[in-house]
Amino acid sequence: MIKPGYLQHMARYNRWQNDNLYTAADTLSEAERRQDRGSFFKSIHATFSHILWADQTWMSRLGDWEAPKTDIPGSTTLYNDWAELRSLRIAADFRFIRWADELSQSDADGDLIYFSTSGEQQTRKRAICLMQVFNHQTHHRGQIHAMLTAAGAKPDDTDIQFMPEAYF
Repeated sequence: MIKPGYLQHMARYNRWQNDNLYTAADTLSEAERRQDRGSFFKSIHATFSHILWADQTWMSRLGDWEAPKTDIPGSTTLYNDWAELRSLRIAADFRFIRWADELSQSDADGDLIYFSTSGEQQTRKRAICLMQVFNHQTHHRGQIHAMLTAAGAKPDDTDIQFMPEAYF
């Protein structure tokens, strides 16, 4: 269904887009990043925190990352300090790239058995779970992009084909 090369490219794309949106968010004040903007997780900061939480949750199932010690409602306040959140995001992005670079085709095939955040055992196609990791980030980054734009920040391009060579 998917090949490791796709996952490797998406890991790099995510790093580029996280750099892009965090850089745009850096132009806003702390209050502006925390302002309720009517999005699902309310604010830019809370949505960034949720994305990192979800990445850590999925990678505790797919890789060797430690699972966060909170549930979905707690995901928005797990990382309250902006500098810490940004630093952890950068580290996670490089870790994603290293992880993706080590994947073989067998890592993308078969089933994944894991426990949901509500404690229920789940069995899903591994390829679908791998795609979900990247799709989830993209979904919520779209929300962040809209909030940033509405706040007057100016994120750069988001189209995959425009990813700078430096990220490859």
